[in-house]
Formats: sequence, C-alpha cells, structure tokens
Amino acid sequence: MKFTRRPLALGLAAALSFAFAMPAMAQIQERTIKFGHLNNPDHPTSLGVRKFAEIVAAKTGGKIKVQEFAASQLGNELQQQSALQGGVQEMLVASTTSLNGIVKEFGLLDFPFLFANAKQADALVDGPLGKMLTSKLPEKGVIVLGFFDLGFRNVTNSKRPIMKGADLEGLKLRVIPNPVFLETFKTFKANPVPMPFAELYGALESKAVDGEENPFAVIASSKFYEVQKYVSGTNHVYATNPIQISKRFWDRLSAAEQKILADAAIEAQNWQRVVSREVSAKALGELTAKGMLYNDVPAAELAKMRAEVRPVYDKFSAAYDPAVVTLFKSELERVSKF
Repeated sequence: MKFTRRPLALGLAAALSFAFAMPAMAQIQERTIKFGHLNNPDHPTSLGVRKFAEIVAAKTGGKIKVQEFAASQLGNELQQQSALQGGVQEMLVASTTSLNGIVKEFGLLDFPFLFANAKQADALVDGPLGKMLTSKLPEKGVIVLGFFDLGFRNVTNSKRPIMKGADLEGLKLRVIPNPVFLETFKTFKANPVPMPFAELYGALESKAVDGEENPFAVIASSKFYEVQKYVSGTNHVYATNPIQISKRFWDRLSAAEQKILADAAIEAQNWQRVVSREVSAKALGELTAKGMLYNDVPAAELAKMRAEVRPVYDKFSAAYDPAVVTLFKSELERVSKF
C-alpha cells in the first residue's frame, strides 16, 4: 500500500503537465520563416540565425521551421527591408543602417567613436535607448526582437596604411548607404561611395573603389584579403545587427508563437554575441596570414579623429527627436562606465 501514492502523484503531475501544455501546443501551427541576411554562411551572423532556427525547432517540436537565406540571396539590404515591411519576407538581420530610412534616429547608433568596448554597445541597445528606438518601428511594419553583434568597423584599402585621419584623404571608400557614414568620411576628405554590400567584392576587384570599412570577421568571411592590401584598426563604429521580424507576419502568430520567437531571439542573441567576438579575435590573425598588412592607429590620432567628427554629431542630432537625443546622451554617460 505504501507504494501506491507515489505513482499516483507522479501520474497526476504528468497528466496536469500534459493538460497545460496542450493548449499552448495547439496554438502552434506549421510555418516556415524566410530569414535573410547579407553575410556568408561561415560568418557569425549566419551562425546566429542557425542557432535561432535550432531553438525555434526545439521549442515547437519542429512545427516552425526557419529557412536561412545567406549572402544577399533575397536581395540587398534595402530590398530585404522593403520585403519585410510588406510581409513578403518574415525575418531579417542587418545593420541598423537599413532602419535609418524608417526611423531616422537609428542614425545615433552609427555615430563614430562612441564605444571603447563591446559591453558598452550591448548596454546601449539593450537599455532604454534601444527600447525607445525599437518602439517606433511597429507602426512602420517592423518589430525588433534583439540585436546580434557585428563588431568594430575598420578600414581596408589597396593604397596605404591609415595611421591618422589625414591618410583617408582622396581614398574612394565604399560605405553603407547611410548619411552619417557619408558625412563621417567626408570629414576626413575621403571620397565615400554608397554601395550595396553584395556589389562590394566586385568593386574592390575592379578598382572601382580603393577600399571599404567593415568588422574583421566580415572582411575575412568575404575574402576581401584577395583584393585589399592594408587593414587599419580605426575602430570607428561599433556595429550591432537588429533581429527584425515583419509586423504583418507577427500579427498572424498566436500569443504562444510570439513568445517562442521572442524568447528564441534573445537566447540566440546572447549566444551569437559570444561567438561573434571569439571569431573577430581570430579573424585579424587570418587576415594577416593571408597577406594583409595590419596597423593600429595611435591613441592620440584616434582622439584627434574623434574631435574632428564632432560636427557630424551636432548636424544630425539637430534633426532628430530631442527626447531621443537627450536619452542618447544620458545613456552614453551611463554605459561609458562599463
């Protein structure tokens, strides 16, 4: 008799667990999510997308499948952004740049020389400023579920090492199609050329442009070492990649499905950030092993460059929502302590 209670209790607990799980599972439909991005399949962005897919599959018993489209297969950044807003593409991870045309205050995240390390960048986008910026997107057809890491952007070119701001003068550099990036490099008298990422390798190979700027992991994954000689540690912008989902698609999901995707995005984000920074640390060694010549930019010269681009801050801040700019300034002060 003494053994009868325990199996009964266990059986009751299992039955209750099954009963509670049934309504949630019933809210999950068979779906396939098209998830696009710009980077190659060996890049940390791709690894993050695949981690997200694994988590979603596990949480839904395989009912929701995430299909990755790497390397601009679904179009360039702005084309994918438009498809996302229209509900044709379900998900996208790309730079904050593509969101500038939707909510211009996202340009704050592209201001040069904001951060000394990755923790500061994480704290800014994960905190009140990131929440304020992303809260403006749903009415534009986009929801942000998190932020992948892309890393510090650095200049490469085929002409000379960049040891100071003046070394950029006259260089034809591909930049993200973004007003902040254009103004930043014009400050140093470079010739910035806005161009979709998918066209960049060919432009470097044909010498249509002299150089470009990207994180080390992107430079390595994209094999720019084949068409560039110099890589310089300018660390001029720290790039984060919002994990975006179409609001039209989101609104068709059940509450259970929304929670699964939101939780999976944060889990994948936290995993991807660690992996991305590990890959970035190794990527510079790969670039030099492939024959690129690397140089640091002296701290004193970086300080001069930071001072030179101050007018860029002032120009764009004047056109942004004052409440967002005020929060941005206070948040920079807060995260600078990390």
